[in-house]
Amino acid sequence: MKDIKKNLSKWMYWFILAVAIILVYKFIDNITSIGDIIKNFFNIISPFLTALLIAYLLYIPASRIENRFKKSKSKFVKRKARGLSVFLTIILTIIIIILLVNVLFPVISDSIFELISNFQGYWNNTVDRLNNLPEDSILKNERITNAVQSFGEKLKEIDLMQYLNPERITGYVKSAVGVATGLFDVFVTIVASIYLLLERGKILGYIKKLGYAILKPEICERIGEYCDTTNKVFFRFISSQLIDSILVGIVVTIAMSIIGVKYAILLGFIIGLFNLIPYFGAIVAVGISILITLVTGGLSQAIIMAVVVIILQQIDANIINPKIVGSSLQISPLLVIFSVTVGGGYFGVLGMFLAVPAVTVLKLILDDYIDFQNRKKMIYDDIQDD
Repeated sequence: MKDIKKNLSKWMYWFILAVAIILVYKFIDNITSIGDIIKNFFNIISPFLTALLIAYLLYIPASRIENRFKKSKSKFVKRKARGLSVFLTIILTIIIIILLVNVLFPVISDSIFELISNFQGYWNNTVDRLNNLPEDSILKNERITNAVQSFGEKLKEIDLMQYLNPERITGYVKSAVGVATGLFDVFVTIVASIYLLLERGKILGYIKKLGYAILKPEICERIGEYCDTTNKVFFRFISSQLIDSILVGIVVTIAMSIIGVKYAILLGFIIGLFNLIPYFGAIVAVGISILITLVTGGLSQAIIMAVVVIILQQIDANIINPKIVGSSLQISPLLVIFSVTVGGGYFGVLGMFLAVPAVTVLKLILDDYIDFQNRKKMIYDDIQDD
């Protein structure tokens, strides 16, 4: 009887192992199909993911407006504070988008087209000015002259307008937005984002109840603390960076206009936009602005512009930005540079923008884990000593 049971258990073991191997083989053999299924699923729910992102971004102004309404003396306003705040936030967002589309974007797009159309002429003037410099000038040496001429020859071979025609720009916009392409998807995205803002309390409450049903209470509380910290870090970073970038863009545009820099609005927009990306953004934007000003306005104007913009950015970095951010994210500059590089490498511009708050949260979790493990070891050492 024992031998029969032993043989039966052995055969069961081999049978289960064979089934497991077949399942693994089938999974690997059909991994492309599984990948397609997952990809199609995410394509289907993309409007809801976009709605979640929109609701997350609009939560900042909506919650602040709601708090103001709750302090109102009117009972109706107090009772309908959330609905009114969401409605007002949506209206303000639509107004801002309309203003951007009708006021700022036409000026910027016209400047881009004009710059691209006339760039070859600007470059030829720059080469002529370089050739007319005195022989003892530091800029007039063989390496610089050859580099300028080589760049000019390559520039002639490139038709820059093919990358900036209306069809291409439409394609760029679709690629950048990339999620709600159809009218139905747009409608679903807008409606879902409004409902997410209105029902956020119920949704979060349900998630919390589900968490307590599945996990231990102390684990749920810890996860809740991390979620609160993550929200605070992201909200503080996103809101402060947006406000700071808008201020920098406006101030730089005014300063460039006073100096007489051509395409001042375009360059101010570029510097403000790139200012969203820590460290690298400001360096890249100033470099682009100096190059464009050098070509369109000459060396002296480029130097004046560079000095003014660098001074303004130092004022922003040391006075304006700390006032807006309030408290630092408390991570080293090296970690910021590393996170921006990795985020940009894997997720592009959006990754560069979100890398810093993401790494800040990860560092917080890692620090807590290290402290927890060290406390456990200290307790273990104390027990061993006793």
